[in-house]
Amino acid sequence: MSVKLFDLTGKTALVTGATHGLGMAIATGLAEAGARIVVNDILPEKLEHAKKEYAGKGIDAVMYELDVTDESAVEEMVPKIEKEVGPIDILVNNAGIIKRIPILEMKADEFREVLDVDLTGPFIMSKAIVPGMIKRGYGKIINMCSMMSELGRNTVSAYAAAKGGLKMLTRNMATEWAKHNIQINGIGPGYFATEQTAPIRVDGHPFNDFIIDRTPAGRWGDPSDLAGTAIFLASDASNFVNGVVVYVDGGILATIGKPSNEK
Repeated sequence: MSVKLFDLTGKTALVTGATHGLGMAIATGLAEAGARIVVNDILPEKLEHAKKEYAGKGIDAVMYELDVTDESAVEEMVPKIEKEVGPIDILVNNAGIIKRIPILEMKADEFREVLDVDLTGPFIMSKAIVPGMIKRGYGKIINMCSMMSELGRNTVSAYAAAKGGLKMLTRNMATEWAKHNIQINGIGPGYFATEQTAPIRVDGHPFNDFIIDRTPAGRWGDPSDLAGTAIFLASDASNFVNGVVVYVDGGILATIGKPSNEK
């Protein structure tokens, strides 16, 4: 297989919310494959910090202040991005939030806020960008799903509902847009070593031990583990792959796990 299938040279990729963590890891991987990177966030200070982080990696990422839940702002910003940077060939719907609150303690407004960012946001972004992809007869959309697209877990009802919905939205987007040579797929990360998980990734911490035991690979994921999947789904290598979610989870969803004392 030719490595050119994975070459993103000349492509522009918008990765929403990629100012840190897994989004930044994905954007970095796409940039290393040749793509021009565009990043948005709602906080200018996060964009400024991320700009420096990308520059330190040798990546000249273009930053835009934008709320993915604001439909009118998105509709105004997309033409501006395409005029200033270039047609958006790749959209990664990465922006998301989580609220860890038991159902009985969660207010409806809190539930709606998570759905608005994690599910409605990808709908708004895709709807604004896809017409250009249709006109050009080419496009790639990657929706950041989750293992919670398949599993439930205490205190994350809104997040799981949103990510389960995003899995089905991915399939419906593929149903409607595949005929235009647009591929819409998802990535479902497992548990990754990030700044956010650092406090619980210590030997002896119950959750750290649980993840190590529960994951057949026997470790947390490294953010760089997502790059290959993202490049595949953003490149011509995936031109006949549509409406699927690739779970990058070290095998968690393949097994019911093992007790901590099992060898």
